[in-house]
Amino acid sequence: MAHDVSPTARTLTVLELIQNRPGITAEQLGDKLGVSERAARRYVAILREAEIPIESVRGPYGGYRVGRGLRLPPLMFSTTEALGLVMAVLEGPRGADDPVESALGKIIRVLPESIARTTDAVRKVSTRAADPGIRAPEPAITAALVSASTERRRIVIDYSLRPDKVTPMDVDPWAVVVRRGRWYLLCWSHAKEAQRVLRVDKVRGVEETGGEFCTPDDLDPLAVVEEHLAMGWKYPIDIVIDAPIDQVRHRIAPSMGRLEAISDTQTRLLASTSEPLWYIGKLAELDAPFRILGSPEIQEASRDLGRRLLEASNSA
Repeated sequence: MAHDVSPTARTLTVLELIQNRPGITAEQLGDKLGVSERAARRYVAILREAEIPIESVRGPYGGYRVGRGLRLPPLMFSTTEALGLVMAVLEGPRGADDPVESALGKIIRVLPESIARTTDAVRKVSTRAADPGIRAPEPAITAALVSASTERRRIVIDYSLRPDKVTPMDVDPWAVVVRRGRWYLLCWSHAKEAQRVLRVDKVRGVEETGGEFCTPDDLDPLAVVEEHLAMGWKYPIDIVIDAPIDQVRHRIAPSMGRLEAISDTQTRLLASTSEPLWYIGKLAELDAPFRILGSPEIQEASRDLGRRLLEASNSA
């Protein structure tokens, strides 16, 4: 720590260190602050003078910890503000050790339970690496959708199918999922009697109906959305893999398509792609025989990849 840091800043740093590392010793505090052990004890004494309950335990496993009775000022976030903060963090790729991710975790832990549940639900159902040109959804709309999802409340949404057409939809909001920076609503449409994946940025309004719902057992929202997004591309894919489905699941991501068990030794993969050669290249990593049914473009991509591998082998 810099030598020109004020005593107040050092004292507050001591409080944070003790909160984050219960059992920390005066020697360790001094090392963190760049001061002597005696000076570290003096900062602890200042905290006690301010009636902050800092307890100390003697012995080889002793140290300082915050006792009962500490009351810090509350964070006065609304649900929309808290979710807006989460949305800002999710815009960029961050690792588990990222300080912003760590700070967000601390904030969520001290938020009121209803707000914390809403924001943490989004953190857990998200992937990183945003696609370029992503349009961020409205925080207030997103907060309403996530809140209805976590509380299992049926809603009517105004959904923009086209810029000039907004359609009301009666849905059970199973989950809000973030995938590569785009926000999706995984829901059950009562009008269509079917599962739907909708773009949150196209939702123009949310209204609760007073009804409740239950989500399907063992629902994996992110896997369902990725599987859905694997369909609808230019070239359809229908492949039989000579391996049991449990083995294939470990090699094929949900975003590659939908898996169906044919038998104990065979699995069917249904999907689509706009890049046949890339797709076949990913399948080649399976380490299991497979057969392409139909789709001449996918078959030609497989032959093309085979030719390239043979040429590379011959030139090695």
